[in-house]
Amino acid sequence: MGLTASLVSDTVTQSTTPHRRPDLLISGGLVVDGTGRLPFRADLAVTNGVITALLDPPNDPADARGAHAAYLVDVTGLVVAPGFIDIHSHADFTLHGSPAAETVLSQGVTTLVGGNCGWSPFPHTGAGLLQRASSFMHPEVDWTAHDAGSFGRVLAADPPGVNVVLQVGHASLRLAVMGTTNRAPDATELAQLCALVEQAADEGVRGYTTGLTYAPCSYAALPEITAVAKVAAARGLTHATHMRDEGAGLLGAVDEALAIARRSGVRLQISHIKALGTANFGLVEQALTLLDDAVDEGIDVACDAYPYAASSTTLTSRLPGWSMTAGVDGLVQILHDRHRRAALAQDLNDRLGKAFEPDHLVVAAVSPDGDPTTVGMTLARIGEQRGQDSVEATLGVLAENRGDVTIVAHVMRDEDVWTVLRHPLASVASDGWVVRPHGEGSPHPRSFGTFPRVLREGTSNGSLTLTEAVRKMTSMPAARYGLTGRGLLQPGAVADIVAFDPGTITDRSTFADPWQVSHGIRHVWLRGNPALTDGAVTTSRYGQVLTDL
Repeated sequence: MGLTASLVSDTVTQSTTPHRRPDLLISGGLVVDGTGRLPFRADLAVTNGVITALLDPPNDPADARGAHAAYLVDVTGLVVAPGFIDIHSHADFTLHGSPAAETVLSQGVTTLVGGNCGWSPFPHTGAGLLQRASSFMHPEVDWTAHDAGSFGRVLAADPPGVNVVLQVGHASLRLAVMGTTNRAPDATELAQLCALVEQAADEGVRGYTTGLTYAPCSYAALPEITAVAKVAAARGLTHATHMRDEGAGLLGAVDEALAIARRSGVRLQISHIKALGTANFGLVEQALTLLDDAVDEGIDVACDAYPYAASSTTLTSRLPGWSMTAGVDGLVQILHDRHRRAALAQDLNDRLGKAFEPDHLVVAAVSPDGDPTTVGMTLARIGEQRGQDSVEATLGVLAENRGDVTIVAHVMRDEDVWTVLRHPLASVASDGWVVRPHGEGSPHPRSFGTFPRVLREGTSNGSLTLTEAVRKMTSMPAARYGLTGRGLLQPGAVADIVAFDPGTITDRSTFADPWQVSHGIRHVWLRGNPALTDGAVTTSRYGQVLTDL
């Protein structure tokens, strides 16, 4: 990816002289400020963690401006942008174990929005159910934290390398109040669900999320979700939803999400919108039209997507809902009961070629004592090796790993991916949770390369301009979560800043070889502090839990 003169604005921001000697001067870069305006040349002055001025670059190369700053960084040849905001992450489940967040910083990301798809590491009255249900993400969580407040304090005690925005998930709420039961809540239970959202809002969460393909969140019907969403709306929270169906029922799922927003008044964020399954390719265009119509109606709705034609989740998401009624442990019991396992096999056979495409489902991670040779293989290939059909192989892999199996699902198409990312309502998101640069298994490359991939692939294939790509990573997600002072480069904004090389920026992680961090991000600052310098993560960590609404 490169920049031409036609992409550079003739007009720069008005020079403003800092009131005092800046702590940091970022000099010589091409500024893409997050608003969507054309790039312009300017130097950034930072004092006390805040951008104090955007200065016209000096006409005289011998200008001694740098002598007036405590710290000068020459970024000539680089693009300077607001730190990227990952609007859809699950790293709140892994940052405790890997607080340096190398895979995140190497992408230029300075803020993660966690708690998505109905899963948050809180609330719980005892971590057992939640820990088991979220095991496919291999959580590294201090489970002594029972609520948003204590979770935030534990996370802040050993500061992460990036900022974190917390959300509360409906699956976690349901497990805390109702366990794994498959029924509607009674009046008392519904009041408890709502009260827990109120408490989480008091403790600083900025969103409420649903993951309607995952048990037990999938057991929640429209009245239950709407009631909780009304509480979220009253507290100014965003409702981010992994919709009930991303395949043949995509349009109906969009209608349900919009109905919740319409009835509750909540601000709606549709997570990683996509069309799964060959028969459903192209449906995203109709789904996006529904969103456009909703905006015209006055509904506050937007969406996000990641730049890969494959998803990643737990293998249990491909099972019929009845098999998960008693949670993962209940599934294990089914798998060891001959009659119920046969019924499950029949249901999976009925889903072949629809919700279940074993030729395209690759095992990405298994339990610690599982068979590592299955990692990187499709379920169909595992069946071939074992002399079984793909359904029996799937049930066998689930049984061997006690339900703890993560998959990468190659059931999307590139054209749909970029159709979504081009749309004016779409932000860029990773949907990732791997924050350490080395490990086991074969995780989805999105944890390592989402943002550089959009900057490289999205601009080179004509889907996005550089300015629009940056806007979708910065000011757009900031606005969805009320992150005042972030997502823009302007005086008074928090100095979360990234500088990258537009000629070399690239994602290096692949499905075959995922454990590779991105290349081309040269510098990252959090509140003006160096978090990544010359492409290397620094030893100090400056992340905060952003709880002030």
